[in-house]
Formats: sequence, C-alpha cells, structure tokens
Amino acid sequence: MRYSMRYFMAALCMVVFMATGCSEDELDRLNRVDNQPPVDVVDARLQLPDAVVSMAFTTFGGGYAWHVASYTEQIFGDGGTQMMYAELRDPVITAAPTTFNNEWNNTYHNLLNIDLIISKCTDGVNAGQLDLKGMAEVLKVMGYSTLTLLHGDIPYTEACNPKIRNPRLDAQKDVYDSLLALTDTAISDFQEAIDGGMSNVGEHDLLYKGDVTQWLALAYAVKARLLLDGLVRNPEAAAAVVTAGERAFELGFRGAELAVFNGVEAMNPWAAYFKSRHYSGASATVVRLMEEREDPRLGVYACDTFGTGVLWANPGDAALASTIDNVGAPAWLGNASAGQHLLSEASLRFVIAEAKLRLGKDATADFQAGVRASFADYAENAPESAGVKDLASEYLMQFDTVTLGEVMVQKYLSQVRDEQIETYNDLRRLRKMGEEYVKMRNPCNDDDGMNRWPWLLPYGNSDVVSNPNVAAIFGTGNEAGYYIFEE
Repeated sequence: MRYSMRYFMAALCMVVFMATGCSEDELDRLNRVDNQPPVDVVDARLQLPDAVVSMAFTTFGGGYAWHVASYTEQIFGDGGTQMMYAELRDPVITAAPTTFNNEWNNTYHNLLNIDLIISKCTDGVNAGQLDLKGMAEVLKVMGYSTLTLLHGDIPYTEACNPKIRNPRLDAQKDVYDSLLALTDTAISDFQEAIDGGMSNVGEHDLLYKGDVTQWLALAYAVKARLLLDGLVRNPEAAAAVVTAGERAFELGFRGAELAVFNGVEAMNPWAAYFKSRHYSGASATVVRLMEEREDPRLGVYACDTFGTGVLWANPGDAALASTIDNVGAPAWLGNASAGQHLLSEASLRFVIAEAKLRLGKDATADFQAGVRASFADYAENAPESAGVKDLASEYLMQFDTVTLGEVMVQKYLSQVRDEQIETYNDLRRLRKMGEEYVKMRNPCNDDDGMNRWPWLLPYGNSDVVSNPNVAAIFGTGNEAGYYIFEE
C-alpha cells in the first residue's frame, strides 16, 4: 500500500508539474496533513510523556544497553546472531554504523521533541511554565550526555535544526561544558518554579507526577554524575561532585525510574528484549565477583532459566554464544513489570563515595547506603527473590574498610541491573585515569595484540551515509577511537 501511494504521489506530482511547474511550495502542500494541528500550538505537556518513555526505552534500555552490557561483561551475549558477534567482538557489529542506527536516530528524534518543549516554554504556548521547561532541560542533558559519552564528538549546536541538513560535530568537551551549564539553568528554573508555586504538569509527568522538588533533586543528581564523568579532565571537581550529590539526597532523591508497566506483558525494555530473543545470559565476570564476596544477589543474577544446569558463561565462549535458550539469566529479565532506571539511588550513592575517597574523606555511610539500595533494587525487580533485601546488613559486615576499588566493584554489581551504559563510561574513564578495578576477561578483547574492545561506539548509519561531517570523522569505523575527553 505504501509503495502504491508513493507511485500515485509521483504521478500526481508529474501532472501538477506539467500544469504548474510543481514548485517547492506545491510539494510542501502535498506533504502537509491538514487534519492535524500544527506542532507549535500543541500543549507541550502532551509531549513530555513521550520524551520520558523514549529516554528510558530507546536511550537507556535499547540497543546501546544491550551491546555495552556485553562489552562490560555484565551480561553474556548469546543467540547465534547479533549479540553473539558482540560477545566475540566481531567488527561486523562493534564497528558497523548500522548497529546503533535506531538508537542514534530515535535519541535525536526525542531530542528534537525536547527542544520543542523548551521552545514552547520560553516563548510559545507554554511560556513561563518553568517547571515543565526544567524537566525538558534535564532530559536534554541526559540524552546528549549519553550520546557524547558513547560516541565522542557529536552534532550538538546545529543538531535538531530543520534548516541545517548536515550539522557539524561539536567537540566532546564543548558538549560536556554546555550540558553542565544547561543543568544549572534547569536547577534555576526549578527553584523559581518552586518559589512561585508552579504546578503545570501533573499526571503528564511519568517519573514524579509533577513533583518539582523531585525533579530538582534529579537535576542535582545528573550534575553530580556529569561532574564525575569529567574527572578525567578536571580532577579538582571531586568536591563539586559531593556537593551536588548530597544536595540531591537532601531534596529526597530516591532514583529516577520509569515504572509504569503495571504488569503488561513484556513492557520493560530489557524484559521485552529477553522474552522475544533470549540473547541475554549471566556472565562469569559478575559471578566471580559475587562468589568472592559470598554475595546473596548471585541467586538473583544467575538463574537456571531454561533448566539446562548452565547458570552462567565465560565471556567470549563461542560455543555458548552460538546457542539460544541454554545459558542462565538474571531473574529480573523475566519480569515485565521491572522498572527502567534513568539514574538509580545506588549509582548516585557510589558516585558520592568515589568522590569522597578521592578527596581523602570517609565514605562508609555512602558506600553502605549504595549497597543497601542495590540489594533493594534486585529484590524489588525479581519478586521471587524479595528476601535478598534483608541480607544487606550481614553482607556489609565483611567490609571493615571502604576502598575505592570496592566502591567501583559494588557500583559495577549494582549497575548490572539496568545501568550498563554508566558502567561502560566508568570503565573507560578509569582506564584513562590509569585505574582498573574490574578486570575484563573476554579473550576476544584482544586479537594478536590488537585491541578489539570498543572505546567508542560507531555513529548511526543514517548520518554516516548522508552527513559528510559525520562520515569524515567516522572513517572506516575500525579506528581505535579515543578515550573520554581526549584532546
């Protein structure tokens, strides 16, 4: 039907062209949908739910997460197809622009939607609604920070501008600095909205039901994580990390988690992926760390999902990667009602703990709070293992002294649940700083001395083939790439 309509429109255009010259204005008229209101008159509140859901599903819970979970060895990739090739570090997947094309396109599409919200709150139909504007600004920071940390230099200043067909790329450090400034703008907008008693969003807000104070807390949490990512370039920012993170908790931050699935079959993005393809298994890298600590979360992470007796696989195991319905998997992957984090409480607790230790301060309370939050998250999202939550206190007794290494291990284990993208950022950041606390064990990371562990993800194919600015920096896709914030 689509092709028939396409040919019909082409024929119609030829008729119009013969009669009128088929001007560009005429083509615009043919493509216009007159029974829908123009976008500039639509209330921006109606655009917010899509912005939040897309951020959770596409940017944090889609192909980016599925692939980097293999790179971080938090999830074993199997099934004999795309995740097998990711597990074996095959450039067919790791360097191909088609691998992340959907996530690249859809994240930018969502950022266009978010820009429209901000514009309407500035001088459009929602002018002066600073609570809604701040929400969009925080989501914009989260979207662009994910893109630049995963891909390096990206279209930013000229992106999402319909008048610019081939936007130029901005340097990663410039994008980062701009996003920090935008976070401060959001914080200012939220504070003014709170002082003015604004309440413009309500049920349209799927995260906090219009609670502006919770959004202000999230803005500080996002700022803390941004500053931590920037320690590679600015080690002096550790104190600011602590300040922002602690302010988030003072305001009541308990995580940013999309949990509106209500038991609908396969609505959680990870659960939907697992139930449809079974490409996700438990990795020996996680298992070893848990076994060394007699971690009760192990029973939640490595389950005999298919009754094969194979609870987990060694990273890079080609035989198991080529099979399906064979390797055990985390229990939460079978829970369609599991929440999807944009940023968890546990992750932020460990952000603060790391920064405090780098400042020579005691981080015991933050470390313990992070472990407790992780145990609670495991239990909540694998209901059959709810008792795990009550075992955190006994587990913590083994850690007489809190070290930076153990903070990073516990952050790694907590982010196994659904924050693998942040783990990927952590691993690359720490390597750039000359530190390694969780050793990657996949033998396919190296091929006769040649690194095959992706330092960056390839750009989306749609821009590689159509935007010469992106094509120029992409090259063949097989270059070694560069670390976070490398000049």
